[in-house]
Amino acid sequence: MAEVQPTNPSIACEIFGHLPDGTPVERVRLLGEKGFELAVITFGAAVQSLHTPDRGGRCADVVLGHDDLAAYLARRSLFGATVGRCANRIAGASFLLDGRRVNVTANDGANSLHGGAAGFDRQLWSIEALADGPAPSVRLAYVSPDGEEGYPGTLSARVTYALTEGTGFSIAYEAVTDRPTVVNLTHHSFFNLGGVATAEDVLDHELLIAADAYLPVDDALIPLGRPEPVAGTPFDFTQLRPVGARIRDGHEQVRLGRGYDHNFCLEGGRTGAQRLAASVRHPASGRTMELLTNQPGLQLYSGNFLDGTVAGKHGRLYRQSDAFCLEPQAWPNAPNRPDYPSVRLGPGQVYRHVSIYRFSTT
Repeated sequence: MAEVQPTNPSIACEIFGHLPDGTPVERVRLLGEKGFELAVITFGAAVQSLHTPDRGGRCADVVLGHDDLAAYLARRSLFGATVGRCANRIAGASFLLDGRRVNVTANDGANSLHGGAAGFDRQLWSIEALADGPAPSVRLAYVSPDGEEGYPGTLSARVTYALTEGTGFSIAYEAVTDRPTVVNLTHHSFFNLGGVATAEDVLDHELLIAADAYLPVDDALIPLGRPEPVAGTPFDFTQLRPVGARIRDGHEQVRLGRGYDHNFCLEGGRTGAQRLAASVRHPASGRTMELLTNQPGLQLYSGNFLDGTVAGKHGRLYRQSDAFCLEPQAWPNAPNRPDYPSVRLGPGQVYRHVSIYRFSTT
């Protein structure tokens, strides 16, 4: 990789590769304490790697992804990506907005998933600002034109990645529009706190989710309706328990999702400040991740559709349950559900989403 900017104590910028038309894709590495390092690429505004120490001080990369740009371009895998304009699923790839029918791209059967066929994860973002020092950060921007993937309005989006407290990072999204539209952005890292170079799955990771209700889904993974209690089901993560403890139970919802691929309705809904949404612990390494967010929902995905056809870092084939995703966001199919937290954004309003990922060891 060619160096395009001198390194400093907290930021390093490099060329990660080139698009087919020759446009460079950059990688920005934010350097923290104890070897902690977050690397973000401008393609998809994606987290390409995340190194964090275990209880013995040994650092490992804990997110799935690729070592070169060509692999990201070859197949849409959403590794570490910024997802938009509307994350998750929209039933029938259609919704009413202010009384007008809007049709968006159907790319998941009859439904729309993660912004359509070429969502924000397939776009080249630009670096708008860099800041070094004890809390280094990078701000990226993307302007989604009116009509992109069917969504109305020109949407100007920004995402800022910043290191926090030496061994953590925050993600702050903002967006404004010139016409009424819908917006639901999220982060889509695939985590394995044991380190992605290992051959271990994540079923032994201990998970807590601060939610006493979730959204059951149909066979297309569209929510059926109202939240249901997690108590007495495999979706009860109100106390730390292994991800795999009940993932093979004969529960109908686990069968439909081929594991977990469900929205948890976070306590307090959409909030003004971030609060704890989830905590994950890997017993063998001692790595712990806490996720705080101001969003009303958290999608838990247990890597059910990783099928060994994608080779990632270290040439390793990614298989089912090799990683998990925790995606803070509004609830799925919200544009079609006036009873769900709204994703409507109008001119003069500012969409704001802040999530914090804190890492420690036990």
